[in-house]
Amino acid sequence: MYTRLISLIILGIGLTRASNPTVKLGKTTLIGLDMPGVHGEFFGGIPFAKPPIGELRFEPPVLETTLQGGILNASEFGVPCIQIPSASGMSEDCLTVNVFRPQGLTSKSRLPVMVWIYGGGFIAGSASIYNGSLIVQQSITRGTPIIFVNLNYRLGTLGFPTGSEAQSKGALNLGLKDQLTALEWVHTNIGAFGGDNSRVTIFGESAGAISIADLFLNSKLERFVRAAILESGSPATTSLFTSESGTSLWQTFARAVPACASANLNNTFGCLKSASVADIISATSTASKSSTQDFAFVPVIDGEGGMIPVLPSVLQSRGLVSRIPFIAGTNLDEGTLFTDQTVNSSAGVENGLLETQMPSTFPLPILQSAVARILDLYPDDPSLGSPFSTGNETFGLSSQYKRAAAINGDMNFQALRRAWIQSATSHGVGVYGYLFTDPQPNSGALGVSHSKEIVYVFGVQALTGDPAVALLSVQMMDYWISFAVSLNPNDGKGSKRPFWSPYTSTNQEIIQLNSANLTMIPDNYRKEQISFINSEPLLFHH
Repeated sequence: MYTRLISLIILGIGLTRASNPTVKLGKTTLIGLDMPGVHGEFFGGIPFAKPPIGELRFEPPVLETTLQGGILNASEFGVPCIQIPSASGMSEDCLTVNVFRPQGLTSKSRLPVMVWIYGGGFIAGSASIYNGSLIVQQSITRGTPIIFVNLNYRLGTLGFPTGSEAQSKGALNLGLKDQLTALEWVHTNIGAFGGDNSRVTIFGESAGAISIADLFLNSKLERFVRAAILESGSPATTSLFTSESGTSLWQTFARAVPACASANLNNTFGCLKSASVADIISATSTASKSSTQDFAFVPVIDGEGGMIPVLPSVLQSRGLVSRIPFIAGTNLDEGTLFTDQTVNSSAGVENGLLETQMPSTFPLPILQSAVARILDLYPDDPSLGSPFSTGNETFGLSSQYKRAAAINGDMNFQALRRAWIQSATSHGVGVYGYLFTDPQPNSGALGVSHSKEIVYVFGVQALTGDPAVALLSVQMMDYWISFAVSLNPNDGKGSKRPFWSPYTSTNQEIIQLNSANLTMIPDNYRKEQISFINSEPLLFHH
């Protein structure tokens, strides 16, 4: 979940047409690209579902495990899904996967698999931004080779319709269903690439991590996955509402589509399926701007039998979630990127908090009382605000900005990560936690903000001229790969790095990922504040 995608400038590393590796899927031969610079091979743009166009627009994905035709040119990434802002080459026909693998594999190789799900606030993002070649290269170097896969899923109104009509037509949470369908495709086909479908780890950041957490709730994720890594995202990081609460938003969207100008606003799917992509994009933008939420078209509670039947905290308390081992972590200053830098009063902070909790099933006085308590717990003291550890510096902004950023980061990220991880350990799930705190040069009022760890995980920072930062990037790759291979980040292979202790009910510690101080720390920062937030999960739509 973020407004600016981080483009990994490694797309061209090692790609060449000097050799054309092939993989056979049924009767179809996939022709990929050799990547000698990283000892790897690439296969891209492989469909995993029927194109969700025409009558399949706003419909659940239809799995396709076999391909049409004798040959598929798999030498390029699949195109991005329709999104805002526009992405080059985007199309509705976008449900594809991409595979990076070491050279020389056969169907008998049976390597562990890491599947990446991108973020972007459920309104933007693309698998093509994330090149897994350096992760694959590091896995080879350390002697534990893996296969990297990423995927596209539908976004915005095409991926996350909302409202009563969408509920009645079974059209909620389509983007999550796309992801699950892609995982089923991987389970069925990754063996042909040399992968082991019993050793699949999914990982993602922001909306990608939120998606993974949502898949824990009622999708029987363990059918396709044995482990997960969640970077800056938990269930309800985007506040969860019922689909009915989005009816007005959906009607605003439909009203802005010319093809639906005379339609009954309670029966819009017919006209919307015939609308042009350009009109869908324009209307999505119009509706998003009308919403009080930062992210308008996101996963919703879809009721009994759905992907998210009730609030996650209810399922967690009952142990009714997939019991898959996972790593979950956050960055030091998660809230800064999502905080209005013009906020300059306590009333402004209060109103912002109230807006994001509406509509609420609780009487307004109860919500106001809870918000008042939060304001008490987060005083207007810049030395306590976010970006943290910056003293009284306000970066030319009101001190209320740092106050609001601290609250936003804790409510939407830190508190949820702590609740999620503690609930899992109480039910015997193997869990590891982290806090990424590596200083970001010239970051100003953003600090160690949301998404900054991505370039470390993907090895881009390993190419930096700063030896300490480069080492941290390699260490983080080694932790992630080790966990995917062995369900333990401490396999002793690759870079020398501190022991990462598992998070348990009696040992509530997380690792601090910092190039100057990589070490275990107690998970008790802002204990009183976060404990209060977590004491009211239903009130805060958690």
